[in-house]
Amino acid sequence: MATPRPALGPALDTSTPSQPTGTAHPTRPRSASGSWRRPGRLRASTLIALAATACVGLLTLPGTASANPSPADLTQKVADASHQLEVISEQVNQAQVQLQQQQAAAQQADQAAVAARQQLTAMQGKVAQLARTAYTTGDVSRLDALLTSHSADDFIAQMGTLDALAGHQTQVLSQVAATAKEAQKARAKADSDAAAAQTTLDGITSKQSQLQVQLADYKKQYAALTAPQQQTVVRAVSGAPAPAPAAPVVASSSAAQTAVNTALAQVGKPYVWGASGPNAFDCSGLTMYSYAAAGVALPHSSSGQSTMGTPVSRDQLQPGDLVFFYSPVSHVAMYIGNGEIVHASTSGEPVKVVALASMPNYNSARRIAG
Repeated sequence: MATPRPALGPALDTSTPSQPTGTAHPTRPRSASGSWRRPGRLRASTLIALAATACVGLLTLPGTASANPSPADLTQKVADASHQLEVISEQVNQAQVQLQQQQAAAQQADQAAVAARQQLTAMQGKVAQLARTAYTTGDVSRLDALLTSHSADDFIAQMGTLDALAGHQTQVLSQVAATAKEAQKARAKADSDAAAAQTTLDGITSKQSQLQVQLADYKKQYAALTAPQQQTVVRAVSGAPAPAPAAPVVASSSAAQTAVNTALAQVGKPYVWGASGPNAFDCSGLTMYSYAAAGVALPHSSSGQSTMGTPVSRDQLQPGDLVFFYSPVSHVAMYIGNGEIVHASTSGEPVKVVALASMPNYNSARRIAG
């Protein structure tokens, strides 16, 4: 019987981004009844849906702060709104990473609980044998303790008081008690982890409509700009365009080479918040997808990726290095040499090559491979 799925709302884009090969499918949180509930694949619209409470109301869109903003002010407000939408999108990506970790922990804890319960069941045969021994030896007090105990712990306590069992019998019963405790702890952890995963999933879905309104407002205000103003916005958030490399980019390792080649092969594909390929990307989705082709797993989060690999200074950048922007980090690109980067920049702009120097708010860089 199919399990119910949460209502995730309409997709933000007609394309349907998918995970790169090898990406783990999130496990299923458990319902209040104890059965597992499948949340379904979280689409791009869902991934954008969770704006942390601190970010609610973060966007100051054109026309909301001033009745008659100047053209320059209007352009700057749209550029700021574009960046803030990416900030929220990357925070949602990070929430998705957290959700997957919580779901994996819940599944592991559930498996541990099942294993502990199976071990306890197997040991109950030994307890039954002790009961038969107590009966056949005529020791009624021992049998009474076995029959009236509510748990293995209770039984051991009674037998300790009676001081009737010794040697291997006491050892067996101690093992049963310890196994029962572990089974109980494992079940409690499984329930807790599943509840945390469900809370995160509920938070994602509950915030969807609010951010949908913000996205629609941004697109409306951007469309109202003149063509030159729109280009100014694009340059402000995505850098000055640069020509595609005239010669093949040469990286320092095979993994970095594969990642660079994969990223450059995506040039021209659309930007979609929450997308990780193969048909559309956001910034961290592009770098995750590119390194997945090289067998290197990265989280779908620019802030998460900024902790991977090893740090590298700006003057030591090599093709394949990841470059991060803003503080805290909310955008990532891939360096391809000759002072250029390839990245998925913002809504309405395809994956493209731009000059690193033209990008605002350089933060740091990390070498993932090589």
